[in-house]
Amino acid sequence: MMIILWTVLSYLSGSLMFSYWLGLMAKHNLKEHGDGNPGALNLWRAAGYTYGLTGILLDFLKGYIPLFWLVQTNAVTGAGIILPAAAAILGHIFSPFLRLRGGKAIAVSFGVWSGLTGFAASLAYAIILAVLLLSGRLLSRGKTSTSEADAFQVVLGMLLLVIFLFFARYSGAVLLLGMINFLLLVYSHRRELRVVVLKR
Repeated sequence: MMIILWTVLSYLSGSLMFSYWLGLMAKHNLKEHGDGNPGALNLWRAAGYTYGLTGILLDFLKGYIPLFWLVQTNAVTGAGIILPAAAAILGHIFSPFLRLRGGKAIAVSFGVWSGLTGFAASLAYAIILAVLLLSGRLLSRGKTSTSEADAFQVVLGMLLLVIFLFFARYSGAVLLLGMINFLLLVYSHRRELRVVVLKR
């Protein structure tokens, strides 16, 4: 019962579309701006860095707070932590506040991994993404990155994080969560990834 309760609470936390609501406060409907994504990066482009940073922070916290609480209190332990952790990410992608059409779940994923591993995995993911970004810039000879390239790096970065977690001897439950997160990112970035595949 405790796992079910926390899974529901984590899902509801993840489903809170702070960036979308901040966009409305700034008189921007993110669904009608840019790529239509109701997330923090689209908010940044639409309303500026102040709103964008606030959106990133809030989207991060809605994944971080439930997992931090669960880890600190041992309310849910072992493999049971997978469900509430995945639920927070699912809530952002399939938010009931936006008719199950949410965002791409990058910031909330960072929040979940930060709460679960004390920032260790999220720091590793950030380093991986930075290396991929730099490599992409070098290969493209400094050209501006496309949304398709960014999506590919985000998804590939999560897969590389799972490999890192394996060699760092994290538990099977953590590795399974990493694969779930990878698949969810594939889904949330499916349009951009489809373009990448077609170009090849």
